Amino acid sequence: MRVDDLKVLTYAAEHGSLSAAARELAITPAVASVAIKRLEDALGTRLLVRSTRSLRLTTAGAHYLVHAKAALNALNQGEKELHRERQEIAGELSLAMPSDLGRNVLLGWLDTFMAQHPQLHLRLRVSDRVSDLFRQPVEIALRYGVPEDSSLVALPLKSDNYRVVCASPDYITRHGRPAYPDDLHKHNCLCFVLGERVHNQWKFGSDNINVKGNRVSDDAECVRRWALAGEGIAYKSRLDVEEDLRNGRLVAMLEEFPCEPTPLYLVCPHRLSLTPAVVALKDFLIQQLKGYSR
Repeated sequence: MRVDDLKVLTYAAEHGSLSAAARELAITPAVASVAIKRLEDALGTRLLVRSTRSLRLTTAGAHYLVHAKAALNALNQGEKELHRERQEIAGELSLAMPSDLGRNVLLGWLDTFMAQHPQLHLRLRVSDRVSDLFRQPVEIALRYGVPEDSSLVALPLKSDNYRVVCASPDYITRHGRPAYPDDLHKHNCLCFVLGERVHNQWKFGSDNINVKGNRVSDDAECVRRWALAGEGIAYKSRLDVEEDLRNGRLVAMLEEFPCEPTPLYLVCPHRLSLTPAVVALKDFLIQQLKGYSR
């Protein structure tokens, strides 16, 4: 059912003339007549009784007109709301973010951002699984690495982020620290799994080191906690463990060997998704990240 057909009906009823309705809508009387016929065929009933000089609603037409006006009013109100949200930092912001960085860093920052914009409502999804921005009710996502789907819009938040090999002081005291990437073969390495793929190939420049250990998790926060507990060596995004490194809970190792770049992006399905709220969040996070890590 076409919105324009509903408009023809409401204008015709208001003016008592199909020709007058056509003039208001800048269409021809013939197009207006076809619109009414299309609407009547769809509903299976007559809505208007017409002659060459007069027009009136049938009983069914009068009943249906109430709902047609309500539908048009609702659509008009929805358009106004969308326009307002695209002009103001307001409405609902649906965001997906990784578990480790999300819980330990971003959650507090989001509280500050929301306090600055009280008309904003946040719907948050925290998971290390990659959200499908076309199928799931997620407007934007924070992701490590360049998205494989080239149709997505990816805005850099922290381009110089990288992975770091780290362990607790207790683990290093008990097991020593690797001097070279190959030494990781002698250590218990804590691995992250995404989907069915275990990320047990740690990259150092052009070299890939296949590691193994007795613990694997699909939650990056679990891997971090195991490392903090002295259970093994982790291969983490620098952003995820920045506070732990700064406070000595974890110690970075093999820093003289180039580790894998892990840029952080804000990802959305289309440029039209860049509402004032999304742009404001992007700028806010960039500023927060500048002062967070080296």
